[in-house]
Amino acid sequence: MTATRRITLCADDYGISPGVNRAIADLIARGRLNATSVMTVGAALERGDVAALNEAAAQNPNCAIGLHLTLTAPFRPLTMYFRPLDGGTFLPLGVMLRLATLRRLDPEIMRAEIAAQLAAFTELFGRAPDYVDGHQHVHLFPQVRDAFLAAVKDAAPNAWVRQCGRPARKPRRGGAKALLLDILSVEFRRRAARAALATNTGFAGAYDFSKASDFAALMTGFLAGIPDGGLVMCHPGFVDEMLIALDPFTHQREREYHYLASDDFTRLLAAQGVRLSSSSW
Repeated sequence: MTATRRITLCADDYGISPGVNRAIADLIARGRLNATSVMTVGAALERGDVAALNEAAAQNPNCAIGLHLTLTAPFRPLTMYFRPLDGGTFLPLGVMLRLATLRRLDPEIMRAEIAAQLAAFTELFGRAPDYVDGHQHVHLFPQVRDAFLAAVKDAAPNAWVRQCGRPARKPRRGGAKALLLDILSVEFRRRAARAALATNTGFAGAYDFSKASDFAALMTGFLAGIPDGGLVMCHPGFVDEMLIALDPFTHQREREYHYLASDDFTRLLAAQGVRLSSSSW
């Protein structure tokens, strides 16, 4: 018999659009997800969206709700004095990574914005997040990671934080994105440990969102390589006008939703000996 592995299957981007919110809440209520990351800068995060998520999570006691820290375009900061900006929005991902690598960001400005997004989560949900991660993995970047870990330690000391590296024993196949996440996560894990913040044991879910990929095949590979206590990232959703205006990743979200809602997915979990249940890290 296959040994049971407990993993977190986390849907990112709750709050980006009504269609994404609806798909994620539905999958949580069905027990097909056990975590979602909330964008407090998202345009679709009103009180009703928070209530809908809480209602879905009440039907799934294994579900964790976290903050999806957002520091890249086309979203706007919560703090008035955040810099640098591009026409009022955060900078594009590539520019943000370059500036962070060159250490040209202001750590205090970063920490203030991260703290503001944590405070917004607490105000909306009436509690601190269960965990914290980053939209487009920005929390792993140099300079950002120190501000991130300090802000989380201050506002949500019992939260865990997402690292995005694959287990060291696994072959390092994959695209440039997965390799970059492996590299960035090494130092992030070290610093999280020094801050006494727990992290997931492994990570999967990165793929080329621009292609019409076979998500069933992708998920089979993600689950095959994830250890107990690992996390698989996903992005289910229904396409709507707000999503189209904000993100190029659209119809693949619907493919993810339909697979995760299917009986094929539950059969895969059973065959792989995987249970959607939070680990004690």
